[in-house]
Amino acid sequence: MGGGMGRLAPRSWGFTVEVGLPKEMARHVVTAADEPTVRKLAENTTARGIPLKVFVPARTLEAWLPPGWVLLDGHAVLMAARLSAVEAPPRLPDGYRLHHWDRAGVTRAVVRAADGAFAARGQIAVTGPTAVVDQVETHPAHQRRGLGRVVMGTLAEAAIRQGARAAVLGATEEGRSLYEAVGWQVVAPLSAAAREAGDPRPTPRPAR
Repeated sequence: MGGGMGRLAPRSWGFTVEVGLPKEMARHVVTAADEPTVRKLAENTTARGIPLKVFVPARTLEAWLPPGWVLLDGHAVLMAARLSAVEAPPRLPDGYRLHHWDRAGVTRAVVRAADGAFAARGQIAVTGPTAVVDQVETHPAHQRRGLGRVVMGTLAEAAIRQGARAAVLGATEEGRSLYEAVGWQVVAPLSAAAREAGDPRPTPRPAR
């Protein structure tokens, strides 16, 4: 889920991840999930391109947000897996090609159809013994052909080769069934919010 995952900066409330997407410069991942922490961080985060990711249900996060913030569609749960238990990538269906490459510590996998059109993708960043999966997507025209399984298995094998033993990802309710089928488990709720477009509030000091 464009750009790639970048540097992780530890914070007292969690960490910030550089993303580099046009509409998402970075993201704040809040592991200290309580109302005062979330509210203060939201009040001090002015850029619309920096959403908050919090390990609580969406209704809980919505109640904690100050004015000017809205919930985002997308992730519903945090999932984790032992990479050795993730299903190996199956054989690609006829007519598809898999490309994968490493750059700056991130392995990307892309499946294309015979005409070169995008079919599926995903990426994984290894951070030592653990890894983070991101931007997993299958084009609607190519769903239900096992391409997601190919991508997930390819990413798991790449991370294992780099020394990772476990991984995490944020899943939508729609994607959850795929990940569970290939060896992932739900470990926590996950919701996200961002500053509303056009919020006229003045800029406070940066969050730390």
